[in-house]
Amino acid sequence: MRRTKEDAEKTRQTVLEAALKLFSRDGYSLTTLSRIAKEAGCSRGPIYWHFQNKDDLYEAVLAYSQEPLETLVTECAGMRETPIEAMDRFIEQWLGLLANNRQYRQSFEILLNKTELTDAMSRTLKRERALTKSIIELFQDLVGRAVEHGLITTREDPNDLGLLSYTYLMGITQTWLFAPKLFSLKQETPFFQRQFWALLGKN
Repeated sequence: MRRTKEDAEKTRQTVLEAALKLFSRDGYSLTTLSRIAKEAGCSRGPIYWHFQNKDDLYEAVLAYSQEPLETLVTECAGMRETPIEAMDRFIEQWLGLLANNRQYRQSFEILLNKTELTDAMSRTLKRERALTKSIIELFQDLVGRAVEHGLITTREDPNDLGLLSYTYLMGITQTWLFAPKLFSLKQETPFFQRQFWALLGKN
């Protein structure tokens, strides 16, 4: 029984890797379950054993980027007594995952650049929008606490700065994923962090 579970999990991971590769290369619309099965070296049967349909498999692929960010939101929310360190931690992890984690990077790219978002993906969109909302609210809270403690000097509304924080990180992400040869994300991460704090008015 143990071996059967291990084999099943290995097959599931092989299917996910194949889907990640094809969704990333060819986009959602052009990637079929037959092509994923061929890439994974199996029939469509094992795919249906683990996933209901292509949308279900797509959701699992996007989880490669969603789950780490959901975990990061929870982690940094627990650091709200040290808001500067919490925001630093979030930025370092966000950009570090993009630069160093292939599965995370491909998953993010599939969502941003390789998918026509339709109502058929309502569950995925609901989760993604909830994640976006949680990140913005996290930064709004952290910026607000930093202002209260005199760590950031600004006349701007902390809620607006929380929104700006998210759009700043998404702008870097979208630009780099669309044209990665424009700059080295690893090399430029310290610069982006310095400019983030300049943007917020950190003392």
